[in-house]
Amino acid sequence: MAALTVKELASLLSVLSEDATQAQTFESLANTFHHYFTNKQDNFKVGQAIVLLLQHRDLLPHPAQKLAAIFILYEMYKSDAVAANPFATVFLNLLQDPSERKEQNPYDMHSTIPPVSAPERYFLSNLISGTSKEMLKNTAAQILHMDVSGKAPVDISQTQLFIVQRQSEMPHTSKMAMSCVVADPETKPTRPLNFSFEQFGKPNKINPDIQRQTVESLLTGPKCAVDHTLRPEFLRLAPPLHIAEDEMVWMMPTDTEFNVAWDTTMCMNTSTVVEVRRLMAKAFKSVLSPQQQQQIKTELDTDSKLVYSIGLSPAKLPDLVEKNPLVAIEVLLKLMNSTQITDYFQVLVNMEMSLHSMEVVNRLTTQVELPSEFIHLYISNCISTCETIKNRYFQNRLVRLTCVFLQSLIRNKTIDVKDIFIEVQAFCIEFGSIREAAALFRLLKSLDSDKEPAGAGR
Repeated sequence: MAALTVKELASLLSVLSEDATQAQTFESLANTFHHYFTNKQDNFKVGQAIVLLLQHRDLLPHPAQKLAAIFILYEMYKSDAVAANPFATVFLNLLQDPSERKEQNPYDMHSTIPPVSAPERYFLSNLISGTSKEMLKNTAAQILHMDVSGKAPVDISQTQLFIVQRQSEMPHTSKMAMSCVVADPETKPTRPLNFSFEQFGKPNKINPDIQRQTVESLLTGPKCAVDHTLRPEFLRLAPPLHIAEDEMVWMMPTDTEFNVAWDTTMCMNTSTVVEVRRLMAKAFKSVLSPQQQQQIKTELDTDSKLVYSIGLSPAKLPDLVEKNPLVAIEVLLKLMNSTQITDYFQVLVNMEMSLHSMEVVNRLTTQVELPSEFIHLYISNCISTCETIKNRYFQNRLVRLTCVFLQSLIRNKTIDVKDIFIEVQAFCIEFGSIREAAALFRLLKSLDSDKEPAGAGR
């Protein structure tokens, strides 16, 4: 990637200056940015520069500058789907709640960006969901002072799923890199995310000359930092240069006795792989006949490694679940020992709730031991879907499905009732007028009363 010119860097820093980000609205910032950068081909290198600035607190010291930089990352690709934005993983990482944020992966450069506050996450979630039109009339400082404690969170689960699906299709080596720029460790107490300017005052001032020189040395010139990252290298053993004095004897053979070396893989019938791939391609689009489903199951049972060659990816799993859930179950069972099974679980738990997805999850729980976190997350997704759907007919139908599904999990002792008791009990009370919900409630109460010691109610 080409480095920024000194003029381009000066333009970018003027857009992200402390005065501009506090005084101008986001709409004004967008207009100013597009005035300086008219060529869309420059967007990626500008975005790479912004990400490097976000990774280091000293380069964008004021919170308003940081929020404006995140907005510019979105603004450059706002005409495309969010999942197609090359910096979508930045949004995905920042939207995580700091208390739930996993340990940072040192090989994922986007995970090194410091977390943001609740108002910033609320603004970003509105931004990528396309509901931020009115908020763009505010300045970054106004957003930072916004009280979001009573505001309903924006549902961006579908967008997050699309981003995860797009990332899962990329090879792991393309998602791993370590920046060659190492930040100076923070020695002073950091400001909490729920800060206020009145309580803590203005951010610490940094010598602007030193800051400018540092940014220029990192983002301009032939040694631009964004061009130099450490990535895992695919290593292959080099053939030895010299084995022995007679290593080239095979070019001029002198032996009169020869043994035939037969390649046992020659003329091997590869029609099985081709046929299964053909059936799987059809399974993503339409319902297979029972004979075709049985054929796939038989071939997978015969050769368990065949599952890696049938053209399935995490992004295609939802289509397979909806069209052919029985095939999806067989394929997932064969992938249990795969390193990519977590990606398939991630897609399955976030896909749209339906009878088929419940059937797949229920069958999996009866045949293999699934992670409890996955089951609990799927149950929460089912309950959330029932509570948010507007159509009363479909809501009642999904509630019935969910109740039957939960009863099956409880009766088969797939889950520990005490782990979900409060959440499921509240769900049953909310939809108590539905017969299946009432039956589930009675089941919970009966299990709860069985656990009480004798005489506890006296």
